[in-house]
Amino acid sequence: MNVLIVEDEKGLALEMDEFLSREGYIVEHAWKKASAEEKIFVNNYDFILLDLGLPDGDGFDVLKQLKNQKDRDDAVIILTARSAVDDRIKGLDGGADDYLAKPFSLNELLARMHAITRRKHKLEKNDVKIHDFVLDIHNRTVSFQDERIPLTKKEFEIFNYLVLNKNRVVSRVSLTEHVWGDILEVNSDSNFVDVHVKNLRKKLTQCTKTDWFETVRSIGYRINY
Repeated sequence: MNVLIVEDEKGLALEMDEFLSREGYIVEHAWKKASAEEKIFVNNYDFILLDLGLPDGDGFDVLKQLKNQKDRDDAVIILTARSAVDDRIKGLDGGADDYLAKPFSLNELLARMHAITRRKHKLEKNDVKIHDFVLDIHNRTVSFQDERIPLTKKEFEIFNYLVLNKNRVVSRVSLTEHVWGDILEVNSDSNFVDVHVKNLRKKLTQCTKTDWFETVRSIGYRINY
């Protein structure tokens, strides 16, 4: 998934980047309020990790701008040294999904991100059953009858994103943005998405028929279950 870290403490930001990248997330940075607002205007993110004390403004202003945009479902976790209850209430009332006071454990941050993902997609646990397959969101694996399927990182991300958006048509542009990151840095008109999907589908159909993995002509893909 696609993460924007809005944090002016570069040491902490790089530490989060390294940790989340190892967990399979695609990470971007914004050190200031202005650059955060610019990135949010251009891109959609699965998660925005938002510091409140930015050098050129308040993180609450970034949150307000984000929530004023229509059709956004970026999950926001506020990360800040401010410990006042009023600030926590203001952040949650302003649309943030969670709040972590500094210093915090990176493992706790990851656990909260997993919890938000489960709530957002109405999952009871990290294991998702898709017909005869099981997708483990936490361990980033896909198995069939307890046998792990050797997916590449991108193949897993594609499958994961389609499963989390079950019964919905996911466009190629949306898939590109959430799996590869900044859509301005890739050519979403090329067929590289289709190539990855083709390879993913081939590995799945080696196990069993996958008529629930649908190609929606000229738009994208949909998984039905």
